[in-house]
Amino acid sequence: MSEATEDAAQQMDGIYKYQRYIYDLTRKYFLLGRDRLLEDMKPEPGQVVLEVGCGTGRNLIQAARRYPEAKLFGFDISNEMLVTARNSITRAGLQDRITLAQGDATSFDMNELFAVAAADRIFISYALSMIPPWRAAIPEAAKALAPGGRLHIVDFGQQSGLPAWYKSLHFAWLSKFHVYPSAELEQVLREVAEENDMRLSFQRLYRGYADLAVLSRPS
Repeated sequence: MSEATEDAAQQMDGIYKYQRYIYDLTRKYFLLGRDRLLEDMKPEPGQVVLEVGCGTGRNLIQAARRYPEAKLFGFDISNEMLVTARNSITRAGLQDRITLAQGDATSFDMNELFAVAAADRIFISYALSMIPPWRAAIPEAAKALAPGGRLHIVDFGQQSGLPAWYKSLHFAWLSKFHVYPSAELEQVLREVAEENDMRLSFQRLYRGYADLAVLSRPS
């Protein structure tokens, strides 16, 4: 890994060295839209599904149960999170169906990580807001899509339909965990879609609490 990637990995390891043990329990009720994203993916049997920033492996386990014939892969920059993910996947009896690796969302190669040329479905769930150079992660993921593939994204929105006091408190709390939702997400996605001749679907969920987006590559 590059020096910048190693620095980012060490920072994430520091944040989640202990939090990883309670991450899924404490995030269950406010990472809204994750299951809707998984439901919308609908990979065909045998297709490759990749999670960028797989964290504890929670989403990959859900995807494996929902799509038993899909080929599932995931990577995260944090080795601490990957330890938890591997343990959770093994407990679920899915270690033969889900392959993990350590990687950087802003610079990765599917072939180097997994010996797979491209992915039919890629998803990023509440990870972009934790990546300082998040703008680089979107075209990187789009580049890894196979023809006809889709990139699904869910993350914190700008809380535009919620009370100002709630947004202020929520964003202040998120910042304690180095989470910074960007008001520029939709614009960046539109730029990537235009540059790559892709189609964009963008929705604001729960009064702006979360943003849900899909970038589709032509067949």
